[in-house]
Amino acid sequence: MTEDRWKFVSHSPEETERLGRILGSLLRPGDVVALEGDLGAGKTVIARGIARGLGIQKPITSPTFTLINEYPLDGAFFYHVDCYRLGQHRDAGLEALGIGLADLPDESGIVVLEWAGRVANLLPSEHLWVELHHMHMKESFRDILAEGRGKRGGELLRTWRAKAEVKS
Repeated sequence: MTEDRWKFVSHSPEETERLGRILGSLLRPGDVVALEGDLGAGKTVIARGIARGLGIQKPITSPTFTLINEYPLDGAFFYHVDCYRLGQHRDAGLEALGIGLADLPDESGIVVLEWAGRVANLLPSEHLWVELHHMHMKESFRDILAEGRGKRGGELLRTWRAKAEVKS
């Protein structure tokens, strides 16, 4: 893998959440994490881990029907977005613009998007892209590919990988 890509296997939901906690501890306002993968692949599990890494203890569920869940942080916000329902009746990008999704990545918030592929054209150039896929060998295993896009995305990926490989 190149320096800005990392492919690894998670052996359980607990490990996926742990990886999310590590990533969450590295995020700062303005960061965007785009999650993509099949239904049940672990997007919400890693998002819950990210929230825990940010210090959020409230229950984290997928905002499939509300689209955006907002959690206050110290001087900022964690926005958990689910794009699954966008584009079911028309263009997902237009719907995303209509709910203000393009305004979320700013200095006051950290954004994690599930089903990010549906709004990929609206993502900022600086973000971390994470794909999760079921592995056929064992139901609880997940094949995860992370890619740092832009300077900040690459920086996040390299730091995340280093901390995860230390098994902190």
